[in-house]
Order: sequence, then C-alpha cells, then structure tokens
Amino acid sequence: MAAIKNIILDFGDVLINLDKPATAKAMIEYGFQEITPSLDALFKDYEKGLIGSSGFLDEVALHFPKANRDYLVKAWNAILLDFPEHRLQFLEKLAKEKEYQLFLLSNTNDLHIECVKQQMGVERFNRFKNAFDVFYLSYEMGMRKPDAEIFEFVLDENRLIAEETFFVDDVPENTNAAAQLGIQVWNLQVGQEDITQLKSRLHHA
Repeated sequence: MAAIKNIILDFGDVLINLDKPATAKAMIEYGFQEITPSLDALFKDYEKGLIGSSGFLDEVALHFPKANRDYLVKAWNAILLDFPEHRLQFLEKLAKEKEYQLFLLSNTNDLHIECVKQQMGVERFNRFKNAFDVFYLSYEMGMRKPDAEIFEFVLDENRLIAEETFFVDDVPENTNAAAQLGIQVWNLQVGQEDITQLKSRLHHA
C-alpha cells in the first residue's frame, strides 16, 4: 500500500457541524414537501456555480412565492451550525507538521460560504483557509462531488498520485466515487467519529 502524502477533506459534517434537515423544516410552513427533480437540479446547478445567488433566490422564490427573500436566505443557511475549535486547532497542527499536502474539497455555494465567514469571523475563517495548501469550493470550480471529473481535476492539477491520496467525506456516494479512482478513503460516520481521529485512520490505510 502506498504511503499517504496528500489529504483531501470535505467541509460539512467533517469540519463544520451541519443540521441537514434544517432547511427543509424551515420551508414546511411555505408548502415544502419534498425535493422535486427541478429543485434538485437547481440546487446542484447552484453548487456548481452555474447560477448566481440572486438568480438562485429568484428561482427558489418561484417555488415558494409566499416566503420573502430574507426568510429564504435564513432558511437556506439554517443547515450551518458551529465549527468546533478543537477541529480547527487539529487542522492547524496538521498543517504545521507539514507531513501531508492538505486540500479542502467542498460541495458548497456562495450564500453558505458568506454565512460561514460571518459566523466564524474574518480572522477565524482565515485561520481555517490558511491551514490548507489548496482550498477547493464546488461553485468556484464548476464541478461537484460525486462526479469523477472533480476528483480527476484535483489529482491532475496538483500532480497527485491517487493511491498516495486520502479523502475524508461523510457522504458514501462521494467516498465511493473517489475510491473508484484509486484514492484511499474514510467515510466518516457523523456523531460516532471525529476528524481528530485522522492519524489513527491513516495508520490503518
């Protein structure tokens, strides 16, 4: 087994805590029942940056005409919880050791990132960002996980060898896609495992 030289980390529920059902719950009073194919396509396009925040909110408003724009933004960002200090310090320690190249690879969008910056504050957000060698956000890349192209892009652009690369994500669909390319993976079980256990996972990789 090749020695690990590169670590790619997901953001949501690996570093920052999420309340994944929160947005849907917030929209129930406005008639939300399920994610329809058109909403699913819209959310994915927004994560790929194929549509801007203003256009995205315009489209969502067509589905929920009685919800005002401020409420839509608040509901959209309700998923975002805290970023525990122990995880940030763990990241910074990992970066300082310089044993691995560190990459963030997150399916996210402009509204969420702006909200995270506000919640964390500029200084703390910069601490987070500066821990990584490269900081990849799906909406800036025009790609999203689990599509193979996003993993291939990260490998190619940084001249990484898949077998020397370790990817951590809480979504099985994403870790399965990476594993198919030869990347070593950890499908982190939210609530049962923590990213601070990374070193012990790497020793078993």
